[in-house]
Amino acid sequence: MKNSHEKQEKRFTKVDFLIILLGLVVYTFDIGTDFWTAKNLLCEGQYLNGTLILATGLFSSIIIQFFSCAWFKEDEGEKLPCTFYLLHFLYGGLFTRYYLTLKLGYQTAFVSNSLKNRSLCLGTMADISMLQLFKAFMESTPQLILQIHIVMASDDSTFVQYISIALSFCSISCATVNYQIILRKSQPDKNEFSGVFCKLIYLLYKLMTLTSWILTIVLLSMLCIIGSIVLLIFLWFGNLSWVIKQNTDFCKFKPIEYVYRMTVATILIFTFFNIKGENTGIVQRVYYVFRIIVTVIILCICGYWKSLLDENVYLLTLTIVVVIFIILGIVSLIIYYIHFHPNIYCTQDEVDGLDVKREEPCRFSKFLKQ
Repeated sequence: MKNSHEKQEKRFTKVDFLIILLGLVVYTFDIGTDFWTAKNLLCEGQYLNGTLILATGLFSSIIIQFFSCAWFKEDEGEKLPCTFYLLHFLYGGLFTRYYLTLKLGYQTAFVSNSLKNRSLCLGTMADISMLQLFKAFMESTPQLILQIHIVMASDDSTFVQYISIALSFCSISCATVNYQIILRKSQPDKNEFSGVFCKLIYLLYKLMTLTSWILTIVLLSMLCIIGSIVLLIFLWFGNLSWVIKQNTDFCKFKPIEYVYRMTVATILIFTFFNIKGENTGIVQRVYYVFRIIVTVIILCICGYWKSLLDENVYLLTLTIVVVIFIILGIVSLIIYYIHFHPNIYCTQDEVDGLDVKREEPCRFSKFLKQ
């Protein structure tokens, strides 16, 4: 049976160009903020916390440079200039991508909006947003957990710190939403977000579920730091086992694919994604049912041994916040999937049994989808 759905024409606009430019500014500001936070912690004598901030930033940057360089290699299909390797070695991989995307984006948005240029621009935007997603869950989220832990253990927390934490939650959630927007825009066979309300519901789903889970992890760390580390390691190995079982084929080279799987396993600790674009409704239900069960167990443990918690921890307030947020998150998730989740019409399908030439799927047709 023929598919009656036409491919949507995806355009690269001046607004898209400005979004890329804004992303570069935010990325630069974020790097500066990390160094400023680490410097303050080190100057206050919190050497462990300051070192952890720098370590998470360094580790995340290494992962970003690794994938950025690997994708350049895969896309070009030939030997890259030495300057590319040098720039990535100096942690300039994402800056390089921003420069090339802005250069091409200006040509497309302001000079010649050809089909080829639009496709290239949207593809490079998807590359950048994906790397930013890695950064959000491999750097920003661990740093946020550490930041909340420091605030809870401190006697003189400031209003500015709480504002910073709230903005961090929103920033990570917005990075996830932005990734989905650009992902759909870059794929001709995937519908875009249908309006502001759709984006808002998706943002609430990610923000609420992520906030409740991070607060739960922090509560466990306040009770027993080793227990929280063991939990995260257990979840990572469980996620990795599932990812391996899915037999993902995102990267062309196996060694890179292994790193990709480990990276995805880390992201799955904090939020759910469909890692192959297939029907995973049952898996997603299991994921969030398990999340709810673990959250309830941790809250009960903290309530039972609340005498071991720091006196600065307002357990009842945090428990209420966690419960409300996870309920709101699950409700937003249900609303999103009932009313706003886009259908995917795969261009690789055979039509009417004829030997039709298939389109080569872009890299992101195999990555994290919702």
